[in-house]
Amino acid sequence: MSEKPSDVALSKQDLREVTAYAAACAETVLEVFEADRPDDPRPRDAIGTAWEFARGGERGKALRDAAWAALKAAKETETAAAREAARASMAAAGAAYLHPLAKATQVKHILGAGAHAARAAELVAGDDPAVGAAHVRQAVRRVAPAVVDVLTRFPKAPGGGGRVGELIRMMDVELRE
Repeated sequence: MSEKPSDVALSKQDLREVTAYAAACAETVLEVFEADRPDDPRPRDAIGTAWEFARGGERGKALRDAAWAALKAAKETETAAAREAARASMAAAGAAYLHPLAKATQVKHILGAGAHAARAAELVAGDDPAVGAAHVRQAVRRVAPAVVDVLTRFPKAPGGGGRVGELIRMMDVELRE
C-alpha cells in the first residue's frame, strides 16, 4: 500500500510513545475526578488501559471501550474540574488512535490529555490561568523526544476548542520550539 502525500508515517512504537505521554499527563489529575466520584473506576481504567497499550499491549476494543467509558464518566460528574480530569483520561486511551493524516486536528490526540489535565488543574484553583500555564510547562518538561518527533510530523494545532484548545496550542508552540 503506497503512502499518500498527505499521510504521516506512524509506527506502533510511535503510538505507544504518544499514549504513554498522554497517560502520564492524565494521571496528574486523576485524583480530581476521584474526589468527585470515588466509586467510579472508569477514568482510572482508561489510564490503565492506555498504559497497557503503551507497554506492549494491543490496540483494540478494550482501549476504545475504556476511552468511551471515561467520556461517559465525564458527562456524569458534578464539577467542571472532575469533568476535565475524566476527559484527560479519555484522551489518554484515545491517544493510541492517532491517525496518520497530516491534519492539524490530529494534534489533539497527542496533546489532548495534557490540555484537559491543565484545564482541570486551573478549575481546581478557581479557574486560574496561571495554574494551567504552569501545568502546561510541567507537561512540556515531561515529554519524551520521540513524542516531539511525532508531533512535528503534523501541522500546528488548530484554532478553536475554547480554553482546552488554547492549552493545546500553548503546548504545541512550546514543544515545537
